[in-house]
Amino acid sequence: MKSRNLVLIVVVLFILILGGCGCNGYNKMVTLDENVKNKWNNVQSDYQRRADLIPNLVSTVKGAANFEQTTLTQVIEARAKATSVNINADNLTPEKVREFQQAQGQLGGALNKLLVVAEQYPQLQATQNFRDLQAQLEGTENRIKVSRNDFNTAVQDYNSTARRFPNNIFAGMFGFKVKEGFTADAGSEKAPKVQF
Repeated sequence: MKSRNLVLIVVVLFILILGGCGCNGYNKMVTLDENVKNKWNNVQSDYQRRADLIPNLVSTVKGAANFEQTTLTQVIEARAKATSVNINADNLTPEKVREFQQAQGQLGGALNKLLVVAEQYPQLQATQNFRDLQAQLEGTENRIKVSRNDFNTAVQDYNSTARRFPNNIFAGMFGFKVKEGFTADAGSEKAPKVQF
């Protein structure tokens, strides 16, 4: 009888310990998942800030210079595409993150081309509005970089917790999937050539 009670006590203790570990692991993964979602929202907010600045920049450039319309058209089209790609933080699949990143990369490239073309017009560079918008755009690009880095850190914390034992068991049971972070854009390993 005593050995039966002892076995029962050991089994109950094992179940309690396993349940406690499971609750703790689940709660930690929920917290980390919410942190990833928050960081993703910050990334989207910073990209939206850039998209909101672009019409002002385009209007300022149009008003101060008369140059290639194709550059302005490319910026406007890239902005439209970038703002149309929306990803829900609950569904951060590698394909969707790459699609979002590609659209934002195209917008960044179009903006860089606009700024390079705008440098050819001294009267544009001299306008206070253009300088202010350019400074705001540079600040926004820095915010985007910081937000992307924070997002990648949150994804790393989440993924390492969800993949560690015994959390990986509970992650699979409760649907916590590994998330995708940002990666470098294709071709970014090559430094751009500056020619005068």
